[in-house]
Order: sequence, then structure tokens, then C-alpha cells
Amino acid sequence: LRTKLTDLTLLRALQESAADTLRRGLTEAQQARVALSQAIGNRTDLPRRFTEDPVKTALLIAGTESLSGFASGLSEIAVDEVPGSLPGIDDRKGTLALPVQGRILRRAGEADAAGITRPGLIMATPPHALVTTPAAATLRYAGPLLNYGNVAILEPQAGLLVVLAGLDVVYGQAGQVLPGGSPVGIMGGAEADADGILPPGDAQSANDWTETLYIEIRENNEPVDPALWFRTDKED
Repeated sequence: LRTKLTDLTLLRALQESAADTLRRGLTEAQQARVALSQAIGNRTDLPRRFTEDPVKTALLIAGTESLSGFASGLSEIAVDEVPGSLPGIDDRKGTLALPVQGRILRRAGEADAAGITRPGLIMATPPHALVTTPAAATLRYAGPLLNYGNVAILEPQAGLLVVLAGLDVVYGQAGQVLPGGSPVGIMGGAEADADGILPPGDAQSANDWTETLYIEIRENNEPVDPALWFRTDKED
């Protein structure tokens, strides 16, 4: 019995030590996210193709009933736009990396449980996953939109829009040119709690990702299957 009590005491000490280590790790991760948000929010060295007119943006949002309608009016919110376009990415069609770590829940045209189909794909992601630009692009819009949550709309080339919807935080200002692979937002999710650690047998799988990112590609304001542009067979 004495041996068992000693073993239990040792096990409890190990559990408390592991919990302390996890708490420190969670705190450091949260601090890193804050630092990242501040650093990206303070970017002033990015080239700018236009300045966003806040009044026209508000009017466009107020009069918008669909993503299509909003996308078609994006040019109206730009002031002093520099003519021209970024170098085309047609040669990268079908090879673009997905903008977030995750797995595809539904592809374009697949119905959800309610029978609703969408022209884009939906990805399940880990909480607080970083979302990045698949290619250098002009940020056409960043902010809340309809029932999509926070949205980033990227324009890698003239006539091509990449819509990323469902973000918790979006980075950048409309009109900025973002390099390929640069952070454009972070997914949401509840903060992990070290005090709520479950025994190994009850722990959730690493694949139990609760956040969802909606990705839509629009060519000349018409939706196309994102699989035509992204390398969807290489999801994490």
C-alpha cells in the first residue's frame, strides 16, 4: 500500500508538472499571436494600389444581398487606383497551395446536411490556424460581410478574385499588395485550458478541427471550382 501511495504521489507530481509546462506554452502561444497581430497590423511598407473609400464601402455593404453582388461592386470603393495588374498566375493554375492547414469538408457543389450547395469549398481547420495568401495579390476587401464573418478578398490578377470567409481576425488594409504566403488572417476557436486536460484515453483527436474556412474563386465575377486553381490533393 505504501508503494502504491508513493506511486500515486509521483504520478500526481508529474501531472502537475506537465500542466504547468502546458500553461506556460499556452501563454507563450497567446502572446505570440498578439505580437503577430500587432506586427502585421502595423505594416506600412507594403505597396498600395488604391485607397479605400469608407463611405462607398459602407454603402456597398448596406446594399449587398450576396457575395456576387458585393464582388461586382468592389471597383467602386477604390480611389486613386494605380492602373495595371500584378503579374498573372495562369501558369500556376492547379498548383496553388491551400491558404490554411486543414482538410476539405465539402468541395464545390457538394450539399451540406441541409441540402445547400455552394460554389466554393469548405475546409476544417485547427483553432487559431494562420491563413496566408496563396499568391501575391491586391487586398480588395478585409472585414465583415453578410453572414460570412470576417472576409478577405484577394485579387492575384485582373479578373480573378480569391474569397476567404470565416476568419476571426483579418490583416491588412484594402488596396495593399500582399506578397505570396503572407498572413492575411487567423481562424477563431476557444482558447485551450490546461486545467481542463483530459486523460489520454478521453483526449480529442488532433483531427477534431472545429473551425471552417470558406474558399471561393471568381473569374470575371463568376464562381469557378477552386480545385481548378488549388492543389487540393495535398491538404494537411
